[in-house]
Amino acid sequence: MKILLLLLIFWPTVALCSSGQSPLRPRGDVNCDWEINIADINTLIDIILGRTSYQDYFDKDLNGDGEVNIADINALIGAIMGGELPPMPTFSGTLPVLYINTEGHREITGKDKSDYIHAEWWLDAGGIESYQSLGSQQHPLGMQIKGRGNYTWEHSDKKPYRIKLDTKQSLMGLKKNRHFCLLAHDFWANPVGFELSRRIGLAYTPAQEPVEVVLNGIYIGLYFITEKIRVGKHRVNITEQENGETDEGLITGGWLLEIDGHSDENQFFIPEDDGKVLPVKYHSPDSLSDAQMDYIYNLMLQTDKAINEGSESEWEKYIDLDTLACFYIVNEVVDDIESFKGSLFLHKHRGDSTKLLFGPVWDFGCAFGHPDYEDPCFLYENTDEMFKPYWLEKMVQSDWFQELVRNHWKQFYPSQMETMESYIDSLINRISSASEADRMRWPGKYWDSLEVQNEYYKMRMREKVDFLNNQWGIQQ
Repeated sequence: MKILLLLLIFWPTVALCSSGQSPLRPRGDVNCDWEINIADINTLIDIILGRTSYQDYFDKDLNGDGEVNIADINALIGAIMGGELPPMPTFSGTLPVLYINTEGHREITGKDKSDYIHAEWWLDAGGIESYQSLGSQQHPLGMQIKGRGNYTWEHSDKKPYRIKLDTKQSLMGLKKNRHFCLLAHDFWANPVGFELSRRIGLAYTPAQEPVEVVLNGIYIGLYFITEKIRVGKHRVNITEQENGETDEGLITGGWLLEIDGHSDENQFFIPEDDGKVLPVKYHSPDSLSDAQMDYIYNLMLQTDKAINEGSESEWEKYIDLDTLACFYIVNEVVDDIESFKGSLFLHKHRGDSTKLLFGPVWDFGCAFGHPDYEDPCFLYENTDEMFKPYWLEKMVQSDWFQELVRNHWKQFYPSQMETMESYIDSLINRISSASEADRMRWPGKYWDSLEVQNEYYKMRMREKVDFLNNQWGIQQ
């Protein structure tokens, strides 16, 4: 190996690609300098010997055998000598493409606030109607980017990201803002859950648009650029409370909260009689005075106590029951077993008399997720302890709440549910080619083709809707 490397030192650098020629790096540019040369061989050796970590083997596995090893060095030597490497999957050309180049082409390795790294970006609409290009390769714009998510960040090869633009932009036609997420979810559950939320009339549902993404010159697949849940005129429209506020009249709102079992520094725990705790995160404000912490802790304590111990007249003091019913219906339709366990957002307007409103909806990653699915059932009948819902089992014991849910369903089903499959088919038509490109990029991610998945999930949704109709008194 040492002799080989000494010989290679005298080989010329082969500039197979430059950033001025193409926004895509060539296969074999392991060290991300936009050229294939001896430096890439040295980087590969460091990787193989464990001296350099790497996040994704895709652009280092040069011979396509699923490993990074000596065979890749041989393949790279062959390319330097004039041979060809296997082509890399790339975008479909049917959706706008978001290009992101991190500073120094650094890998994105963390999801904490301190893990943000600077990047340049541009959006190429590709002439697709109704989308507008932003920036360009010659004149890129600036952003900060980091990882995000819990299970997907830790366990998925295809990572989700949080981006913070340097200036507000109408990205993919969404309302102008700096804060967005690049979600790596499958095509079906999140868009369908979000559409149901819009149709049932929850005050705010995050907007999202499909986009293909190229990160540091490498195609990373089909993503959904999504509005991050935060306080704002066009997002969660509540009065934003100052961090560290102490005025008793002002600390009553607004609040943006989340019930979620994943640990977070902005989190507190409400003890319950069974020895368990209710985990609550505060997103806005995100730095609390003692007065703010006392207020929100006591509010959530009384809410939790009312639900677990009191009648509906007690928990109606703290909860807006109409938003609860609508939120519950959306999650029942898509059978999201995590809906009352994680990513359960609540918000509250200012004022002692205002109540906790359920929503916005967010993560439908566990939609149609009953582990031993045979026949449709209610979410609260799930026996998997891992997804045991907070609050829901107590709530559904109320005849009054059950009647409220039935009334909302009887208004919602005839006017909205019957056209949901048309919405889904339209979505599939928009992303089908991009989904195939994503499938080539991440071959282990898909359990079947887009068409097969679509028919399967539509079948599951039909069965669940029929079940709800039978339970809630809709004649078909």
